[in-house]
Amino acid sequence: MVSGTQTQDRTPSTHPRTEEIPAAVVRFAGDSGDGMQMAGTQFTDTSAIIGNDVATLPDYPAEIRAPAGTVPGVSGFQINFASTDIHTPGDEVNALIAMNPAALKAHLADVQLGGIVVVNESEFDKVNLRKAGYPEGVNPLDDPELGRKYRLYKVPITRLNAESLADSGMSAKDIGRCKNMYALGLIYFLFDRPLDTTIQYLEDYFGKKKKMPEVAAANVKALKAGFYFGETAEIFPVRYHVARAPVAPGTYRKITGNDATAMGLIAAAKLSGKTLVYCTYPITPASDILHYLAGMRNFGVKTFQAEDEIAAICSAIGVSFAGQLGVTGTSGPGLALKTEAMGLAVITELPLIIIDVQRGGPSTGLPTKTEQSDLLQAVVGRNGDCPLVVLAAKSPSDCFDTAIEAVRIAFKYMVPVLILTDGYLANGAEPWRLPDPKSLPAIPVTHPTDPATYQPYKRDENYARPWAIPGTPGLEHRIGGLEKADGTGGVSYDPENHQKMTLLRLAKVNKVADDIPPAETYAGADAELLVVSWGGTYGSVRTAVERLHAEGKSVAGLHLRHMNPMPTNLGTLLKKYKKILVPELNTGQLRYILRSRYLVDARGLNKIQGKPFLVEDLVGGINLMLDGKWGEAESLNPTQHQIKAFK
Repeated sequence: MVSGTQTQDRTPSTHPRTEEIPAAVVRFAGDSGDGMQMAGTQFTDTSAIIGNDVATLPDYPAEIRAPAGTVPGVSGFQINFASTDIHTPGDEVNALIAMNPAALKAHLADVQLGGIVVVNESEFDKVNLRKAGYPEGVNPLDDPELGRKYRLYKVPITRLNAESLADSGMSAKDIGRCKNMYALGLIYFLFDRPLDTTIQYLEDYFGKKKKMPEVAAANVKALKAGFYFGETAEIFPVRYHVARAPVAPGTYRKITGNDATAMGLIAAAKLSGKTLVYCTYPITPASDILHYLAGMRNFGVKTFQAEDEIAAICSAIGVSFAGQLGVTGTSGPGLALKTEAMGLAVITELPLIIIDVQRGGPSTGLPTKTEQSDLLQAVVGRNGDCPLVVLAAKSPSDCFDTAIEAVRIAFKYMVPVLILTDGYLANGAEPWRLPDPKSLPAIPVTHPTDPATYQPYKRDENYARPWAIPGTPGLEHRIGGLEKADGTGGVSYDPENHQKMTLLRLAKVNKVADDIPPAETYAGADAELLVVSWGGTYGSVRTAVERLHAEGKSVAGLHLRHMNPMPTNLGTLLKKYKKILVPELNTGQLRYILRSRYLVDARGLNKIQGKPFLVEDLVGGINLMLDGKWGEAESLNPTQHQIKAFK
């Protein structure tokens, strides 16, 4: 019988014992054509369905198609699944599945000492080793140090998969495409996962949707073959089981940030009685919002793929002018292209939703990697004094609530609202408890109809001007990018009027703070150090703060969703603390705002690597500040985390 090999001396058992563990971090890694995203997604779905809390971190190569077998072409998918509440996709990897030498080279450093490394031994030939950049004649699997540091299992996945499908009648190329399912089945056995969910997916997706039952059957067979290999080959002395996590009663589903954003927009359209029209230009990693909404025609959703970013936002402004829910979305450099039209939405005072899924920059930057570097552009990055509302989602599921809040604010105050997410939130997934639709309050919208009382820029108590539907008799008015006369909306070059209108537009945005809940801290109430986070750093920061607070450290946390305007009590709250630390995936943009606006001595922990914070990054920075070892630096970069032994 062909079996994989392990490097440590262990006594194999026909019936390996099962060990209960509270959580595990698993990473699938291989060539971008190896199906790692599908394998990781299926592992996530299965773990969520059996009741684990999950958090994921897909990692795509930036190149459209890097040369096969090279390190730049490696695609990864990390999942943290647990029997307790978790906020991050995990720091160190407990189990790495490397489908080729490049995957091993790219990801081995993230594996815990003593962690599990399963390699597809079939792919460690001279050609692939050369592509991965190993010196001629060097095979890392032959290095005894690898076996001493990790629990290494060498399994010829490609060959075993081909043998299991030898009688399928498929071509060798098509058979090779099933090896991700073989690897998935093997890891399902190792972590005591059932096959049912994935089998159902394969039969539905390939068999029913794609009308390729033979492909569905081959993938199911490969999945089972991998599982049974793990069961019969006797290479794993221990299996691991992660129990269900305690959750509040309700119906749950796995959700990504982009899907949650799309659902939130649909819900807001229904709550306001408006038609959602999404106008965009495809760009990574925001494109999935368009993909999701394009399939929602049955909910009255309309999507428009424009020829460029400028046309997309101008079309969305036209939708808003026509009295409906105009939304545009983009990433990275696309936001810069939209800025002039954002100014048009500000001066015309139309409700507009702009979504920016942040990615590494500047320019084209790191198209598939995460970053938080658009905050200043979102808050002040337009010509003239051009204020708008800025919200930042904190988790994949929070994108749903943030989208609804954005629409509610835009309609109430007749103002553009910019939603900041990021690549990590957009592609990451977590369980989401479906809300009761009846619990979502309606979003009231009124349109004037009386010509006798109508003035285009007459304001209500929220400084919002009336939203007239084009074609309403007697409500004709001038609209455009030139400065407006107060009340009438006519073109005005009067200096005093310009100052008045500029301050009115600013006052309107500032008044949104009336609808913002006060800022609240968590963990230590009377701490020495306050750690302030925003956006997608929430999970890692909260985990670090709560861990150190439980250890008796004098630390508290505060998370911001409302970036402009900010909570009215924020300045007072910040000045209660002796020390303030602001971790960001940029060079310190929120720190800059807090220091200038509230005159506090905030220091920064800044990571700009296209990756989220590790909890250990944050623990190290917090301890430096608490121990008085930070020094005089305004900001520091996180040091390499210390690898701990896998228990």
